[in-house]
Amino acid sequence: MANFNVHLSGAASSSSVVAVLGVNANVMDFSHAPWLIFLGIVGGMLPDVDAVNSKPVRLLFNILALLSVTAVLSALKSYVTSYQLLVLAAGIYWLTRYLVLASLARFTVHRGIFHSVLALLFFSLLIVCVSNYAFKQNAVYAWLNGFFLGFGFLVHLLLDEMYSVDLSNRRMKKSFGTALKLFNYKNLPSSALMALLTIFFYWATPSLSSLSAVAQYGFGFLLF
Repeated sequence: MANFNVHLSGAASSSSVVAVLGVNANVMDFSHAPWLIFLGIVGGMLPDVDAVNSKPVRLLFNILALLSVTAVLSALKSYVTSYQLLVLAAGIYWLTRYLVLASLARFTVHRGIFHSVLALLFFSLLIVCVSNYAFKQNAVYAWLNGFFLGFGFLVHLLLDEMYSVDLSNRRMKKSFGTALKLFNYKNLPSSALMALLTIFFYWATPSLSSLSAVAQYGFGFLLF
């Protein structure tokens, strides 16, 4: 499997290229590019979210905790006092950084449910909903957020599969096929639960009519 530096540089470089193409195609503003590249990098780290004992994953959870706090505060700042916001921020950060991480360590295995196309769709649609409802972004940019996160996620899966091929000895390593799979075949209950949540987030996303520009951009990139 590819190491952290490979995943980080792969997600950063590929997301940067896609962002430049998007700006040149007038799909998005230049000012949004850094944020979208950042989401691509986060997506490039997400499949290893279950490797809970590694420093990169602890860094990732610090980032996810801060994003969770920002999302919750953005959604509730008009309804609670400053003191309540402070207490809420501390609680959300602790829950995300420590409780969720501990739960992953207890109930998941590396290269399980999170190394799958299903997880890619789950996280992509989740960030679309969070962007639209919590961050109050318009539908196009919400979908762009999901696109970049999912793109970085896909780059990670592809890199792991590429590193599972031993070109020198012309053989497949035992890890081949464990990174890029549709869902976790060994744990059907967890896959079914994630599938249900993915369907829910898809139902909650903003209208697909606003996705036309994003879709055209995506097809244009593939043709390029």
